[in-house]
Amino acid sequence: MKLIFLDIDGTLTPAGENDAPESAVQAIHDAQKAGNKVFLCTGRNYNMLRPVLKYGFDGIVGSSGGYVTCADEVLYDCPMTDTQRDTALESLHRNGVFCTIEARDGSWGDADLGDFLKNQPEGNSEIERWRKALASNLGIRPMEEYDGSPVYKVVIMCLSMDQLDEARSLLEDQFEFCMQEIPAHGCVNGELINRKFDKGKGVRKICEHLGVPVSDTVGFGDSMNDEAMIRTVGTSVCMGNGAESLKKISTMVCPPVTEDGIARAFDELHLR
Repeated sequence: MKLIFLDIDGTLTPAGENDAPESAVQAIHDAQKAGNKVFLCTGRNYNMLRPVLKYGFDGIVGSSGGYVTCADEVLYDCPMTDTQRDTALESLHRNGVFCTIEARDGSWGDADLGDFLKNQPEGNSEIERWRKALASNLGIRPMEEYDGSPVYKVVIMCLSMDQLDEARSLLEDQFEFCMQEIPAHGCVNGELINRKFDKGKGVRKICEHLGVPVSDTVGFGDSMNDEAMIRTVGTSVCMGNGAESLKKISTMVCPPVTEDGIARAFDELHLR
């Protein structure tokens, strides 16, 4: 039995969308019928990944590893503390950084974030996810409506890396600043990920729960927030539309999400 882990945006679906190519859906179901298990492994919180659950996954590594389930059992649940959340938002906002915060069942974004994203070029799956999410009103509410729900992740967007200096000085011992490749995409964007977890640790938790060696795992991703998963799994696959840095450390590169990449890689790896 293989455990297969799929990122969503730019991997299973075009960035910011909730519908996977039919070829990918069929490949997932075929792999499950062959005795394998297929999991989502995504930066999305539970609320934003919920629409993709229609395809019938065996569990999730959500919120970049902060919320992990197998079947109906929660294996790991680790939101940040209120102090960590407040320190992050206050220091980032002081330096003009746009933020979104993600709880399990909701997301909140700064005012004018949509206008900021409109001016950014295409080509980054995380930027595209947020651009489309805001345009489609997919449950992202204004920051002033934040209800105090436990937060797993802070997503950050700004014009230059030095805007993050203060937050780094206060939080880098507790959080990894997981940044996307910058030069080709026009702005700095990334996430604050608690050092207690990441996608790779989420993979390991599911392996331990099921008694499956990590060597029998396959992971698919496209952006640098997939790096921990890519470095952990036994066989790593980067999408053809993915970051060049990720391609360099992956076992193989498959065609882009829009060119039946998942299905073609499943066939090459004999997963169905």
